[in-house]
Amino acid sequence: MKITVLGCGRWGSFIAWYLDRRGHEVSLYGRETSRNMARFLETRDNGLLTLPESITLTTDLSKTREAEIVIISVNSQGLRSLMEELSAYELKNKTYVLCMKGMEISTGKRLTEVMEEFMDINSNVAVWLGPGHVQEFYRGIPNCMVIDAKEEETKDLLIQAFSSDLIRFYYGNDLIGNEIGGATKNIIGIAAGMLDGLGLSSLKGALMSRGTREISRLMEAMGGNGISAYGLCHLGDYEATVFSKYSHNRMFGELFVKKEDYDSLAEGYYTVMAIMKLSRKYHVDLPICSAVYEVLFEGKEPKESLNRLFVRSLKEEF
Repeated sequence: MKITVLGCGRWGSFIAWYLDRRGHEVSLYGRETSRNMARFLETRDNGLLTLPESITLTTDLSKTREAEIVIISVNSQGLRSLMEELSAYELKNKTYVLCMKGMEISTGKRLTEVMEEFMDINSNVAVWLGPGHVQEFYRGIPNCMVIDAKEEETKDLLIQAFSSDLIRFYYGNDLIGNEIGGATKNIIGIAAGMLDGLGLSSLKGALMSRGTREISRLMEAMGGNGISAYGLCHLGDYEATVFSKYSHNRMFGELFVKKEDYDSLAEGYYTVMAIMKLSRKYHVDLPICSAVYEVLFEGKEPKESLNRLFVRSLKEEF
């Protein structure tokens, strides 16, 4: 299959490498101003992996016309502007796959909802979510992930085309829940990093338990299935997000409370703003998300805000 991957960061470049190994005809797009693309064009290596010559590198967005499947792996807040650019090429009959986790801050929309504003009637959109780090996949360490879409045919097409011994894909059956779970696990990751930075790592078990329950309530309020919070999109991704040294969100949270700079993308920083809008819209109490928001955007003391989560008024667990 002809596949174009839009976004040449660590995850987009891994996907291109992975799908090339699956025997697909893969192109990897990055902007002319992208340092990642400049490095790939010069050495085909980004310090994490080396791209084979069989992968076409391009800075020409119009080449997307040639693809059957368009995989998007960019900053979630840049999705709308990317789709506005793609609209100029009047793309038809495409299967889009979002390999990114987040929400649009300005509207509070899920990313598939943003996509639906731009797609033609014969195109479909899916999400690719779940645990795993580029560094581990590249070393051959396998993991399980999930693909979800509104149409069963879209899921069938993608899972058959993408599955391998390295990544076992499961069929998702709750697009709302999976999107919310994938986005919010990054907020929990930031909270976990804050606990690490404060020397409170032993509270991560409680954080995981209560975080999953909190997000399941939001899923249900939005019309999804609360059980999805316990699947690969959320709880199943906690090891990679809450504990791993490779987790950008966990590291961001740790360095934030230590008052140290972090120059990589932590999607949870943006997602928590959108999630607080949803909390108000759907009247759902999200204490962990609220605490992270207070610390990041209202200047609240991290230790005080996080401690308050675990000394709230006494109540039954479930």
